[in-house]
Amino acid sequence: MAPEAKPAHTRMRKYSVVDPQIDLLSQQRDSQGMGFCGGVLIILSYALIVVTLPLSLCLCIKVVAEYERAVIFRLGRILEGGAKGPGLFFIVPCMDIIRKVDLRTVTFDVPPQEVLTKDSVTVAVDAVVYYRIYNPVIAVTNVEDADRSTRLLAATTLRNVLGTKNLSEILSERESISNMMQAMLDDATDPWGVKVERVEVKDVRLPVQLQRAMAAEAEAAREARAKVIAAEGEQKASRALKEAADVINESPFALQLRYLQTLNTISAEKNSTIIFPLPLEILSNFMHRPPL
Repeated sequence: MAPEAKPAHTRMRKYSVVDPQIDLLSQQRDSQGMGFCGGVLIILSYALIVVTLPLSLCLCIKVVAEYERAVIFRLGRILEGGAKGPGLFFIVPCMDIIRKVDLRTVTFDVPPQEVLTKDSVTVAVDAVVYYRIYNPVIAVTNVEDADRSTRLLAATTLRNVLGTKNLSEILSERESISNMMQAMLDDATDPWGVKVERVEVKDVRLPVQLQRAMAAEAEAAREARAKVIAAEGEQKASRALKEAADVINESPFALQLRYLQTLNTISAEKNSTIIFPLPLEILSNFMHRPPL
């Protein structure tokens, strides 16, 4: 005969005490079976409460805030209805154990992690993680300390993710790294009743020697680009001057007009330079004079 197939929820609960996918009603039905001894203890506790009224009300009535929920264990079992709150609720002293869970978003800094990148560069990276507990019952029953476990898992995940990236990718792709970490943390903490809302890579600190090398490389690259740009400018200027010389050479009076324009520009400035204009015809006679 073929082996009997196990239910789906039994296969999923191999890593947790309380599976988030199990119907809450089945948990409530299981919590009611406390046995004969449990029933006797409950009856005796209620009788003691009635006898000691109204002093016992100080121990029986509890209050939780709007952002809190109370998980009550009665003889080791979760009470019917799951987490209690917000507001007033009734407990049985000496029989019930209360665990309060804060549902607000928690923010914590991941300590700087020394990471060896894919291209063998050591960097120190820290991040900020935002998370909250969405299921108090699972957060209490499936993990000993949901907050501490989430913090340790965030530090480990940061090291694992950055170990698969190059230094250039870490510096330029922070958003994609943050999204990858958020997805990995959210999947890992889902059985704990924790929802990771956001992860941000805060700072990337490089070694001093690497910073100097990168600065020298960037400076050399800028100087090389500056020299190329200057050379291209000289090339374009020489071409423009050649074209201007060809235009001036077409008319003998163009050079004289340009000469007078230059004198006008120089004389407009407030300086002590004395300029003696020299007619160009005199120079032209010397330039075209036949050799002796």
